[in-house]
Amino acid sequence: MANWDHTYININGQAVKAQAPLIVSASRSTDIPAFYADWFFHRLETGYSAWTNPFNGVKSYVSYEKTRFIVFWSKNPEPLIPYLHILKEKGIKCYIQYTLNDYEDEKLEKVPSLEKRIDTFKKLVSELGQGRVVWRFDPLILTEDITIDKLLNKIQNIGDQLKGYTEKLVFSYADIESYKKVKSNLQKNNIPYKDWSISQMDEFAARLSKMNAERGWKYTLATCGEKIDIEKYGIAHNRCIDGDLITRIAWNDSVLMKFMGVKIMDAPQPDLFASSVELPTNAIPLPGGKYFISGHKKDSGQRELCGCMAAKDIGEYNTCPHLCEYCYANATKQTAINNWLCHQNNKFAETITGK
Repeated sequence: MANWDHTYININGQAVKAQAPLIVSASRSTDIPAFYADWFFHRLETGYSAWTNPFNGVKSYVSYEKTRFIVFWSKNPEPLIPYLHILKEKGIKCYIQYTLNDYEDEKLEKVPSLEKRIDTFKKLVSELGQGRVVWRFDPLILTEDITIDKLLNKIQNIGDQLKGYTEKLVFSYADIESYKKVKSNLQKNNIPYKDWSISQMDEFAARLSKMNAERGWKYTLATCGEKIDIEKYGIAHNRCIDGDLITRIAWNDSVLMKFMGVKIMDAPQPDLFASSVELPTNAIPLPGGKYFISGHKKDSGQRELCGCMAAKDIGEYNTCPHLCEYCYANATKQTAINNWLCHQNNKFAETITGK
């Protein structure tokens, strides 16, 4: 699944080899919709962008020649809205992983007001359709001031407002001790964090599941990359790059379905005496009397507990100006600011940093 096709792009008269992914992730590493939407859509029109490997510093190229689907990640995707028509014109489909937290009182994030972000969520659903904007409350942070009760109150407030606008709520527990950058950033900024215990995780999951039922949300609840088994509460292990959701959205794209190994089938016709048709186990219904069998393939390049399928991420670390106090993607705030300034001086360069 991760063995992308390759193509050649023309750079200053030279043929340069580039990866040509069908599925693009934009991006786990930085907030492209919030800060780099103009850059991304310029590069999409140009046909390629450059990407620097964070582990070895090697620069490589990504061609958008064959791109059929994009998964966007953002805490403020409002700047994306004016560009969505371009995707439609190019026949590229998408969905958005929208991290909609509420740490306003604690000032852990530098984002627009909660009211404005909820309004943006609803506008995106209006533009893209139901199911294509996924709500994330991520990460769940415990401090001396932020308790389980307070987190659940925050989620209840947002959840009530998003009822009817999203199908899913994805959450994750802040695993601070395991991530050096997160721990370092919190300590530098004097945030009195607390790590989650197994019993606290279990309690939170049970109460969230109960809230989901009692308030009639009917959200699919899912955790992102968690070891703890909370399936007993009806909470699944999430797939942020979700082959099933991609298929539900782009099932009539035969090229993408072939790449993903998904076979679209016709549902059997009911006989005269049957009130409904019984589909096979793991079958997911589609419009027009179609269905497919869920057969999600995991990306072997991701961490062990990640359920995502393969997608080419085109972002870079140390480039996110949100400057969240708990950030895992920036080594330091100053590094991110410096790279943002470099971008501002060369906004449509091959790389997101403008270098």
